[in-house]
Amino acid sequence: MPVVIPYVPRTITVHMGPPDQPAENVTVTFPDYVKNVASSEIYPTWEPAAIRANILAIISFALNRVYTEFYPSRGYDFQITATTAYDQKFIRGRNIFENISQVVDEIFNNYIRRQGYVEPLSAKFCNGTTTTCDGLSQWGSQSLAQQGLNSMEILRHYYGNNIELVVNAPVQDIVESYPDPPLRLGSVGQEVVVVQVMLNRISQNYPAIPKIRPAQGSYDENTQAAVREFQRIFNLTPDGVVGKATWYKLVYLYVGVVQLSELLSQGQTFYNVQFVFPGVLQEGDSGNGVQVLQYMLAILAQFDNRLSPVQIDGQFGPNTTRAVLSYQRGSNLAADGVVGRATWDSIYRDFLAADQLLKRDLERFPRTAAQVVPASTLEVSSGGEDYSGTSRFGQYPGRPLRLGQADQRKAVQV
Repeated sequence: MPVVIPYVPRTITVHMGPPDQPAENVTVTFPDYVKNVASSEIYPTWEPAAIRANILAIISFALNRVYTEFYPSRGYDFQITATTAYDQKFIRGRNIFENISQVVDEIFNNYIRRQGYVEPLSAKFCNGTTTTCDGLSQWGSQSLAQQGLNSMEILRHYYGNNIELVVNAPVQDIVESYPDPPLRLGSVGQEVVVVQVMLNRISQNYPAIPKIRPAQGSYDENTQAAVREFQRIFNLTPDGVVGKATWYKLVYLYVGVVQLSELLSQGQTFYNVQFVFPGVLQEGDSGNGVQVLQYMLAILAQFDNRLSPVQIDGQFGPNTTRAVLSYQRGSNLAADGVVGRATWDSIYRDFLAADQLLKRDLERFPRTAAQVVPASTLEVSSGGEDYSGTSRFGQYPGRPLRLGQADQRKAVQV
């Protein structure tokens, strides 16, 4: 999915009927939306743990709809519907219960996801009496709360032990993922990586689409050929240019094949680019530090033909060693294929210079610092619902992160 780090929208537009039928669109603040749904779905007399668990499920489901651009990618001008046949119950103008309102104000920018995945969990639920489902049972959650389970224990009971809580997600206006202007032969940057990643995954289901190896952010002839085949298959103008129609068809198909909008999603993964020196790296190493090194080398290879393209797979193999050796020889460094502090700092300085050449819109995406720390995988206290000790998954401050920002940390999709 093009958006790497989820955010909480300031407002959300609700279609007051089924998606394919005419109905009014209502735009409300996101907290007000959650308060309305929660007041329509659950009872204010329930145990606090059950109320909190249900609200987190409501938030996560709605954020999944926003994150996946579920309805906009289908051509609709809203983010969610008011009908339980598709989404969650929303009743315009209804009274809001005070205790529910207070809880929403506390946690409206928290959500749950599966460990290792980016997207908010598509936390589907049902009442558990007249209807049942694979997700949370609303009345069942009340029963579990009466037995003494806290909200995260209730959620893990229904969604599995591999869910975690993300807190203090950034709040911002909804941003279309489409990277205007269109992407075409010669384009470079993060949006090209996104296109290549989506095409490669979709091609698993549609083998006629050629694979793009490596997906390194340069819109080359192989990428153009893959885009044209994708357009041909899905009855789009086969011009090899990723305009808005092609972009959102890619989003729609990618979300579908990876099941990002389903409870049993295959998951959207990512890694955090942390440009601080991770320690000495050499052949045989693996992990995020190696991925960052390979990412920087892949960008530099676009400007220095002595550097062969490097696959960003997190494995420091012979190809990465050769690229490091080539870089060291061209930079008057000790050519040993080992990335120590001097080599890392030199690569990083050259990467920043190359990165500046790649930027296209610094005014829209000003430089900021993003602090990224692991999401909480801890249980909340069994004696209460205090999240003050919960470690946070800190996210960017309300703006997409793209090539061209000289931050110390940057989110990159793989």
